[in-house]
Amino acid sequence: MAAVGIACGIGLSSLGDDVKTALTSPENTLTSKHGLIVDRAVLVGEYHGSLHNCELPPTMQAIDSRNLRLALTALEKIRTDIDSHVTCIDKSRLAVIVGTSTSGIADNEPILKQYFEHKNIAVSYKKQEMGCLARGLQSYLGWTGIAYTVSTACSSSGKAFASGQRLIEAGLADAVLVGGVDTLCQLTLNGFNSLESLSKQQCQPCGQYRDGINIGEAASLFLLTKETMPIMLMGHGESMDAWHISAPHPEGLGAQDAMNNALNYAGITASYIDYLNLHGTATPQNDAMEIHAVREVFGKHNVPLSSTKHKTGHCLGAASALEAYICYRVLLEQSWLPLHQSGEIDALLQDQNYVRDYTVSQPIHYVMSNSFAFGGSNVSLIFGVSQSCKQ
Repeated sequence: MAAVGIACGIGLSSLGDDVKTALTSPENTLTSKHGLIVDRAVLVGEYHGSLHNCELPPTMQAIDSRNLRLALTALEKIRTDIDSHVTCIDKSRLAVIVGTSTSGIADNEPILKQYFEHKNIAVSYKKQEMGCLARGLQSYLGWTGIAYTVSTACSSSGKAFASGQRLIEAGLADAVLVGGVDTLCQLTLNGFNSLESLSKQQCQPCGQYRDGINIGEAASLFLLTKETMPIMLMGHGESMDAWHISAPHPEGLGAQDAMNNALNYAGITASYIDYLNLHGTATPQNDAMEIHAVREVFGKHNVPLSSTKHKTGHCLGAASALEAYICYRVLLEQSWLPLHQSGEIDALLQDQNYVRDYTVSQPIHYVMSNSFAFGGSNVSLIFGVSQSCKQ
């Protein structure tokens, strides 16, 4: 099993341009927004930057959506780095694997409403097909290698990383664009509202009074390469609970497997991990399950850990990639860790080393990031500083 290099990466979300300040200050980066659910405003992690607005080629116009535009906005921010890295690689050896859970459904929601009101209106479903995200990015870049979209709910973009690493290891690609994109839409907000899983306030991962999640949106993309880079994807671990359609296994058995599989892939033990980014959704069952799994995997290693979803919202299919970007920045900058939410911690979960002081006093060599999805589709990623760059 071989680590793969991360040539470049980007993450767009409610955190804005200054990711470090957003994650190390008490500032609330969520937005109260009307119109997503019927009965009230709801706090969401909304991206406030401008979107890519250039005219798309005819081959892409049928799949044009806010979701694709956010993806292209992220892509353009690292386009120069990508082009520089792949300039000598045959386009058939360049792959695209990305995750999403909503695709372009938000653009079709107003049209579908009219359709179901029996109005004579045509609905084009191409823009909400899951596969259109990968195909759109591939077409925009002019690459001709493997391209597909992963849609496994909250683990989608984490599994895109895993798939990209396997593709390079198998010799089927020399570089892979991986990541995830999901945008706010009524479908997901109302779905979680019907499950009574939306928080009425800023969510409180592992908090004593946690009452559910906030939803967010994000686009986060990376170029994986077989070459050594300052930051490496050291390994990934996957598992499938198949315990319940929405509830996690109460003992976190699948979560444990994912973390242990990632450690085995990377060839390290839990004691090497310097920071753990929790899935940390702020739902009662998920947080309890994850902390139980952390205890089992990490034992006496008092790993610093935090959830960042109180600042970004849960970005669904893009969550894992966005949190990978946070880990990527932590490893590059070597000066901070994301703060955990500042409220009271659940008495049953307070034995952990939650990040309360963002400053770091020693080098950060390895970080792990967890994503645990509906149906028990789990993934853990381990990122690390390459041996040549370690202090």
